[in-house]
Amino acid sequence: MSRVLLTGAASGIGRHLTGALARRGHLVLATDLSQDGLAKARVEDSWSDSVLTTYLDVTSEADWVGAFDLAEVRARGIDVLLNVAGFLSPGFTVDVDPDDIDRHLGVNVRGTILGTREAARRMIAARNPGHIVNFGSLASLSPVPGLPVYCASKWAVRGFTLSAAVELEQHGIALSLVCPDAVETPMLDLQKSREEA
Repeated sequence: MSRVLLTGAASGIGRHLTGALARRGHLVLATDLSQDGLAKARVEDSWSDSVLTTYLDVTSEADWVGAFDLAEVRARGIDVLLNVAGFLSPGFTVDVDPDDIDRHLGVNVRGTILGTREAARRMIAARNPGHIVNFGSLASLSPVPGLPVYCASKWAVRGFTLSAAVELEQHGIALSLVCPDAVETPMLDLQKSREEA
């Protein structure tokens, strides 16, 4: 049994992984901004008692510390971090909203970096090498017109993850990058009516 901290657990890939991991006997600390979303997922997906839930704004350093502190108390630490939370808003280059730039970079890049940093610090201090999995996208490998800011954020996630993996190897910490293609999720559904997408 692994102890897993997972972000973006109220919907999409994060929600699916929470249920799948719990059914396989893992202890999951499922986090999200939306407490209502977590509660709804718990009921609709019949999450077992092996799923703990808590609020986490991935852009907040204090929230990351709090989530890992909770994991220490409730599960005696974490073996695996899955950085799934993400943000996507289509927009052509000439029309990009500055708030969307901040949110893409905040959630996708800052959130991934802060989570990786906190997980690595805890694993090194506990001498408990674990596994950190950061979610990029195929958009981190190929340009996608209409999604230039999203692509930029996921290219940053890819560059950070590949570099950090080399650093953390000496501590026995595995760092992986997952690059999904388009997946049927609420984030994708929001794009259907947008010309950019």
